[in-house]
Amino acid sequence: MSVVDLAQFMEDLATQSGAAILPFFRAHFGLDDKSHGTGHAFDPVTEADRAAEAVMRRMINDRLPNHGILGEEFGSERVDAECVWVLDPIDGTRAFISGLPTWGTLIGLTHHGAAVRGLMHQPYLGERFLGDGKTASVRSAKGERPLHTRRNEALGNAILATTDPRLFAEGEEAERFRTIEGQVKMSRYGTDCYAYCMLAAGQIDLVVEAGLKPYDIVALIPIVEGAGGVVTSWDGGPATGGGRIVAAGDRRLHDAALKVLNP
Repeated sequence: MSVVDLAQFMEDLATQSGAAILPFFRAHFGLDDKSHGTGHAFDPVTEADRAAEAVMRRMINDRLPNHGILGEEFGSERVDAECVWVLDPIDGTRAFISGLPTWGTLIGLTHHGAAVRGLMHQPYLGERFLGDGKTASVRSAKGERPLHTRRNEALGNAILATTDPRLFAEGEEAERFRTIEGQVKMSRYGTDCYAYCMLAAGQIDLVVEAGLKPYDIVALIPIVEGAGGVVTSWDGGPATGGGRIVAAGDRRLHDAALKVLNP
């Protein structure tokens, strides 16, 4: 398939997964805890998560049987393939089950392990954030516009976002986050994938997280990078494997953040 065909196919995945999810939002539905009472943090999964990933997997296997799939709910298939789709049907499940619209479907595509295309779809709000690492845009009822990160080199002027400060491991990891949070102008919690999209849109400056899986970040890398931002691990390496992630709208701010996170 050509690049244009892959772009349209990604849009088709978003449309069909959104149709599977929306009947469950702000409705009564089944909810399971993937931590199974092991003492780990509450890890919810809903019928909507499973339904959306199932429909995307069917579409990929039907139309692109040589492509691999890595998804949050149903594991991996052919992940040694040249092209692998990385899927998180609902990033922000806690927001979803609380009726808050700060969740989205993440659809990423890797080529030889590099994140080359990504889409974040929020079907309730009708927003799609798209990127290919070179350009990025957002499409909504207001139309489509390009995304550009904000120029800001100083931590003291930065707005920082993270999903939940309690997700940082106690000890050195949590202390490093508290240190950088103490240097920024303002911080916001509970943003999940929306933080990266708002960074790409120039609304915030910095995202710092830990404990991410590949399906939490792969789709967001081409969006942030396409808007002019930087996404790496805390040690400055590739972010595609997840783990400790730092994203910034300005490379100078990213460098400043790395110095704090790696004292």
